[in-house]
Amino acid sequence: MANIKSAKKRILVNNKRAERNKAIKSKVKTAIKKVNAAVESKDIEAAEAALKNATIEIDKAATKGVYHKKNASRKVSRLSKAVNTIK
Repeated sequence: MANIKSAKKRILVNNKRAERNKAIKSKVKTAIKKVNAAVESKDIEAAEAALKNATIEIDKAATKGVYHKKNASRKVSRLSKAVNTIK
């Protein structure tokens, strides 16, 4: 355990940020799973709705710095491509 006050604060802040990042990543993964499930069942309407929601979640994560901008773009692109294959 740290003895210096600033080091103790860094530990607290890092833990708080890690929890926030974990929650955001979990939301993104859940949204992606919903899109993939809709694509598997070949339900176009549900897939498009899930894609819209997933895109919003991924963009929020990229804005908050949880994912890199290009990583988020790649995720959205792959999901869009998957949804377009069932049309």
